[in-house]
Amino acid sequence: MSKLIELEKLGQSVWFDFIRRSLITSGELQALIDKGVRGITSNPAIFEKAIAGSNDYDEAIKELINAGKSIDDIYESLAMEDISLAADMLKNIYNSSDARDGYVSLEVNPHLANETEKTIAEATRLFETLNRPNVMIKVPATPAGIPAITELIGGGVNVNVTLIFGLENYKAVAEAYLAGLDKLLLSGPSVKRGHPADRVASVASFFVSRVDSAVDKALEEANAKELLGKIAIANSKIAYAEFKKIFNGSRWQHLKNKGARVQRVLWASTSVKNPDYPDTMYVDELIGPHTVNTMPPETVDNFLDHGRVAETLTRGVAEAQQQITKLAELGIDLKAITQQLQDDGVVAFAGPFDALMQSIAEKRARLLAD
Repeated sequence: MSKLIELEKLGQSVWFDFIRRSLITSGELQALIDKGVRGITSNPAIFEKAIAGSNDYDEAIKELINAGKSIDDIYESLAMEDISLAADMLKNIYNSSDARDGYVSLEVNPHLANETEKTIAEATRLFETLNRPNVMIKVPATPAGIPAITELIGGGVNVNVTLIFGLENYKAVAEAYLAGLDKLLLSGPSVKRGHPADRVASVASFFVSRVDSAVDKALEEANAKELLGKIAIANSKIAYAEFKKIFNGSRWQHLKNKGARVQRVLWASTSVKNPDYPDTMYVDELIGPHTVNTMPPETVDNFLDHGRVAETLTRGVAEAQQQITKLAELGIDLKAITQQLQDDGVVAFAGPFDALMQSIAEKRARLLAD
């Protein structure tokens, strides 16, 4: 039995953090599904690598240019086609899991991260245009994104909340989801083909490895090497403990009685950046019920080869809290670091998006000249 299927038996779904046209058309995605992959996530950096870094899309780009499409239209057509094809391949998982899995995620334009109303409008348009029940629209957990989450869930749109790094931000995301369910139960879906409250789905994408990358620098300066490589997992375990509280409280019970589903925690950024650390540590140490781990291709391969399957999320929570407390005693402000990581993340996604648009513009100009 594949280790990915073993994870599913422990309540954790594996989603594939990559998309590209040839992945879908070559049969590679189906092979991954057979091994236990249960969904797909994408982001601007992934699309930039896929479209600008391969010739998979050249013929499609030529056709769109000949049709007189703009650069924005070309990008959206290519991305939407990939998302649609992947959603169709994952539809059987969506149906057989009763809408628990089988999702593919598409991110709103990263330049809208600080604009609530435009984020709502863009996410709604993408969801309606794709017209597939198993599509999730990715919205960042920025101050402008939080109210957008409530409105989108309230309209019946599946939402993958991205760029969560800290505990307080996670709590705000969970609250936005619950408020959205309240709204949806009261008024019903307002978005075309939106889901009712017992069918709408959401995940809270909590980023992991980037926390260690940032905190380890501060620990080196403080000569506190005993905490190196520990804080990202500790931070994640504390967030999961908060998830268990939120989705066991009286407010949640009322929504659960109406058929609502938990907003699962999704572990993102789970590839190991430091070569001194075990290459599956952000999978091995974060296994537990009602979670998703979205892994890039290399991490999937590594985990299938030598990952450890065991429920680990609920172990060592007291120790995790002690590690976070020790961090504060050293004068290292985790809240400030995680906020900076979110700010940097918005910029980091905007960069590849702009590079992709520039690459399409260059291809368009070259092909027009030819």
